[in-house]
Amino acid sequence: MAGWWQQFWEGVRSGWFDFPSGVPVGQIVGRMLTAVVLGGVLGFERRLEGKAAGPRTHMLVALGTAFFVLACDQTGMSSADLSRVVQGVAAGIGFLGAGTIIKQSEEGQIRGLTTAADIWLTASVGVAVGLGHLGAAAIITVMAFLILYLVGKVEERYSR
Repeated sequence: MAGWWQQFWEGVRSGWFDFPSGVPVGQIVGRMLTAVVLGGVLGFERRLEGKAAGPRTHMLVALGTAFFVLACDQTGMSSADLSRVVQGVAAGIGFLGAGTIIKQSEEGQIRGLTTAADIWLTASVGVAVGLGHLGAAAIITVMAFLILYLVGKVEERYSR
């Protein structure tokens, strides 16, 4: 019976602690924290503008997207298979972004397009982070923040 319990706990251990060293754990944690921070930056700008999709939404989009890609990449998927994962994530995020778009029929205006585009872009940041391209993800995040914030201020000033 002792042999059975040993096998049982070995099965539990191998399922929960499947990393041969601390390096992959550090990479995963570092990437996931980076995704959360970068998503939070984009969400913070949306919150400043009073939009419903704020930091939590953007952080979760970036984190979830990064983990989808990272988990699949860690299993050794081929580039073609990983490409299909990214395509599926992009399509799924499109539905989430569509939920932020509101058509106000009495005014004939459509609102939420910028937030929908921002959610879509946040997913692309998550993809980059999941693949380990943290520098590129940070640069895109800064560029997006500047577009959202500065161009928004310019639009606000000249739309009066």
